[in-house]
Amino acid sequence: MKKIAFIISFLLLTGTIYTTAQKRTSIPLKHGAHRVSKRMDAEMQRWREHGLGQFIHWGVYAIPGGHWDRKYYPGAAEWIRSWEDMPDEAYDNLYKQFNPTSFNAKEWAKMAKDMGAKYLIFTTKHHDGFCLWPSKYTDYTIANTPYKKDIVKEIVDAYTAVGIDVHLYFSIIDWNHKGYLSTIAQTNEEKAAYEEFKQFTANQLKELLTDYPTVKGLWFDGSWDKAWINEAAWTDELGKELRAMRPGLIIGSRFRADEYGKRHFDSNGDLIDDYEQGWERNLPASIEDVYGNDWDCVMTVPENQWGYHSDWQGYVKTSYDLIEMIAHSVSLNGNFVLNFGPDGKGNIREEEKTLTKEIGEWMKINNEAVYGTEYVNLEKQGWGYYTKKDNKLYLIVFNRPISNKLKMIIPKNGFKPEKAYFIQSKNETGIINGGKNKQNDNIYYISVPDNYQADKPFVIVVNINENTDDNDTYQQAKT
Repeated sequence: MKKIAFIISFLLLTGTIYTTAQKRTSIPLKHGAHRVSKRMDAEMQRWREHGLGQFIHWGVYAIPGGHWDRKYYPGAAEWIRSWEDMPDEAYDNLYKQFNPTSFNAKEWAKMAKDMGAKYLIFTTKHHDGFCLWPSKYTDYTIANTPYKKDIVKEIVDAYTAVGIDVHLYFSIIDWNHKGYLSTIAQTNEEKAAYEEFKQFTANQLKELLTDYPTVKGLWFDGSWDKAWINEAAWTDELGKELRAMRPGLIIGSRFRADEYGKRHFDSNGDLIDDYEQGWERNLPASIEDVYGNDWDCVMTVPENQWGYHSDWQGYVKTSYDLIEMIAHSVSLNGNFVLNFGPDGKGNIREEEKTLTKEIGEWMKINNEAVYGTEYVNLEKQGWGYYTKKDNKLYLIVFNRPISNKLKMIIPKNGFKPEKAYFIQSKNETGIINGGKNKQNDNIYYISVPDNYQADKPFVIVVNINENTDDNDTYQQAKT
């Protein structure tokens, strides 16, 4: 009886039992989700446990750095070609100046490793169509710059060597290809040109998987165009081909749409492909917002700059902000991915270096509360976030109470805290049984010594065991 009760309690605690994510309909779909549950293979489980990742946006847009002809571009720097004050011809010839002599892939990889990143998303080609690898399907590549060397290979090799998984960003939008369309083709000429563009896109994706066999996934952008959305059958088949080329390949929810034009979630409310990519510069408020799906959040340091912009205006996030976002993400079963935008010479800006150092110092001490942890179905308290792994509960404290007591409300069919200690010093601290509330839940307080000094968020580990109140637990579980 105790064993049954503990299993049920564990499922309730970790939130493993989910109600249906979105109300499912019965629309027959050929090109919607091919699975209505999470992937549970080893490759996906590895991704799920990463916790923290790095994003790098880099390309020829780093040369103007958000400026042209002494004018300031207020948008995201990688979109500068679309700006009315940026001449297309001038931009399209910037690659002839692209010579990042300060670029050192091994230094970038070490910096990411020291920060605690477990995976990288790297831009192989952004909307401008410029390729950072020597693609044989276009001349608009790194091979025809003064730099000449294969940057994608340098990145993949360096990051893989230090144990960081690499995922390749690829934009469906390609302003450089004559067949690219954002709207559905109308004339026979447009249709023929778009067919060429589709084949070009497929060729480049297969080329990337062939040339860089260690990459773990593809991260797509620009798939919101009506022309691409209209190709549900073709994109679905392409996805199958890519997966056949690389068993275990991970693809997020923004690659394709179903036959009714639904992206991310199909017309039945089921997640398309492997994880939700809807959390761009945004975080879910609760576990209900993620519908039991895998997800990640990609985040910029300033409000909305991905590629290099020489001027960061508005609020710039601190390491404290970003560490809290990491904790927020993993507490809701997600990964957090922080973006960097190197300049045209291949330099990581000093502000970003400082952030990696400060985040890395925190992660070095507290990574046990981040990597491989999961959601805990306990009422959130104002002091911070819960995560859990095996029989350890992690309290990630951002707002230390004046009382120096961290409140925990544990359902009576939950668990019992046995021991609490600081993750950094291993020093034990007190657990106070505060009795029961009106719902007959158990209240506990974890003590923080009055003289405990902490200038950063800190973590307390609580060892937990089965609740031995077997009779009440079993009766509660079966109602």
